[in-house]
Formats: sequence, structure tokens, C-alpha cells
Amino acid sequence: MSGLKGKVALVTGAGQGVGQGIALALATEGVDVAVVGRTESKLVETAELLRARGVRAETFAADVMDTEAIPALVDRVADTMGRLDILVNNAYSGTLGPLLSNDQRAFTKGFVSGPFASFAFMTAAHPHLKASGNGSIINLVTSAMVRWDLSNYGAYAAAKSALRSLSRTAAVEWAPDGIRVNSIAPHALSPGLKWWIEKNPEEAEEFVAAIPMKYIGDPETDIGRAVVALCGDDLRYLTGATIPLDGGQAHFG
Repeated sequence: MSGLKGKVALVTGAGQGVGQGIALALATEGVDVAVVGRTESKLVETAELLRARGVRAETFAADVMDTEAIPALVDRVADTMGRLDILVNNAYSGTLGPLLSNDQRAFTKGFVSGPFASFAFMTAAHPHLKASGNGSIINLVTSAMVRWDLSNYGAYAAAKSALRSLSRTAAVEWAPDGIRVNSIAPHALSPGLKWWIEKNPEEAEEFVAAIPMKYIGDPETDIGRAVVALCGDDLRYLTGATIPLDGGQAHFG
């Protein structure tokens, strides 16, 4: 048993893809979920799937780009749900492509939706997670941070590298408060990745071939279940780590 039954998780970008997969995996363990994202219809669909697994699920429409609104959102989640034990910073909206193809606005967007928004969620959630006595934060980063060739991934990797450093710092500073902070770097069949595969079939074939396990992970069974393990009692001594969930492709060294 994971020891998670009765806890409450806030998952951003939970309307689809990896965020939805993580929410579903947590719900299987009896975790109630605050479903956060931009598109209300997708949030409602996820909430219905979660309720079908016997947990409470409430929707909170929000855009993580509006970082000033995040503290009030976190407090509203905690008030509505009665507590907050787990925070998953999954939502991200950035850019890919050569550096010279990215203007300042596109480059900045990845930092605002990534480390800036995550920082706002983390600091706002801190008192609630501390009150939990066994809080856990999972931040989503990327194996692109350690690619042998960063061409076309520079802006994305830069934003996620900042989030990785932020995660490590919070893990050290907040350990005395009973809060663990870990990062995961997943490969999963999100809508965004599916779109990329359809648009770039030859490159996608090479990408999968470079994964030792020869497949791209499932959002729930490969990524969500790992998050369950990271938040549960069995890994209670693990904090400040970056876990690659990519079938063995990345080498963080």
C-alpha cells in the first residue's frame, strides 16, 4: 500500500496527457484531486474519470501564465478540498526550434509557465504542505536538459533546467518542514508528442529507436505510477532527485 489514501493532490495541466495520467494513478490510490488547467471541458472529463475511481475531484480553471493569481488559487484549492498534501507542477507552454527562430516573447513564455509558475505554486502551497506533515512536490522537467545535441531544444531545456535547480533548492530548504521535492523527466504519449510524431514520422522513428526499451511511456501506467511511488511511503527518504522516466534514454550522470 502506498499510504496515500485520503490525501489531496493539486495537479496542473490535468485535463489531458501526462497530467491526466498522473491524476488517474493517484486516484487509484485513493487520493482526492484538484484538477487544474485552462480548458474547463477537459477538466470536467478528467474529473469524471477520477470520480469513477471513487475519489473526490474538483475542477479549477486557471492559466498558469497568470502567476499573480496562483496564491489565491492554491488557497482556494486547500479550502475547498480541506487540505493539500501533494503538488504536481505539470503545466507548461513553451517553444521549440533554433534559438534564432525564437523571439523574446516566445522564449520568456517557457520561463513564466515553467519555473515562474512552479515557484508561485510551490511557495503558496508550502504552508499547506507543511501542515500536512508529509508533503510532496513533483515538478516535471525533461531529458532534453542533458541531450548530446541541444539543437532546437535550447529554450525548452533552459526553462526546465531552471525548474530542476529550483526543485533541488526547495528540497534542501524545506526538508525540515516535512516536504519532499523531486523532479521527473518523462517521455509519454501526450497530445503534444502525438502531434509531433504525426508531423515528423522519420524523426519520431529515430527517437523511439534511441530508447532502450523501444517505446514511449504511457501517461498513467508508466509516468503516473512512478509519481505514486515518489509520493508514497516507500520512497519517503528520497528528495532533491531528478528521475528520468524515459525507458533508459537519458543519462543524467
